[in-house]
Amino acid sequence: MKNLFVKIAAAGVLMLAPAIAQAAEGYSTANVNMRAGPSTRYPAVAVIPAGSSVEIRGCLSDVNWCDVEFYGGRGWVSGQYVQALYQQRRVYVGPQYYRPLGIPMIRFSVDNYWDRYYRNRDFYRERDRWSRGPDYYYRDRDNRDRDRDRDNRDRDRDGRDRDRDWRDDNQRGDRQRDDLQRGDRQRGDRQGDDRRGDDRRPDRRDFDCRPGDPSCDE
Repeated sequence: MKNLFVKIAAAGVLMLAPAIAQAAEGYSTANVNMRAGPSTRYPAVAVIPAGSSVEIRGCLSDVNWCDVEFYGGRGWVSGQYVQALYQQRRVYVGPQYYRPLGIPMIRFSVDNYWDRYYRNRDFYRERDRWSRGPDYYYRDRDNRDRDRDRDNRDRDRDGRDRDRDWRDDNQRGDRQRDDLQRGDRQRGDRQGDDRRGDDRRPDRRDFDCRPGDPSCDE
């Protein structure tokens, strides 16, 4: 009977062990950004001052990034900036220490993680783009920036073309007005000459004198 109780107690300890080993205490070794994902390309959500205590909730198995809790906020920090106490000494958190420190190995999903912790953040609106990874997000953003710059250049070029067309039209209009004015002046001058010719008194030299005409004696 005694052995039965011992076995039940041991089984209970084993069942509780995973629940107990859900976090480990760590310390930041520098002023480090806590980010929205396991990469320096994810948005920063807070700055953890050097020497601050953090709760390590889990780490990735393939890259040295850990999900930490700091003053009630959650985010990701590179293991090279986090130390933990192991056998009376501080060690940088790495895969070889996950199991001894009781740090679970976890996975990261933008959808689940951001839904849980970042719904009130501005970058949450672009969650669908971020969910494909930071490389895709920045590549997509760079493409959008290039498209916007190209559209701006096209609009600027169209504006310059319209300005040039407008100037050309004005210049043609000015030339046409000048030509019309010159033509009007020339026609006016000719008409004036004609009128002056009509008003001019006839010179007697314009006529042939006939013998016996008294006007020839003047």
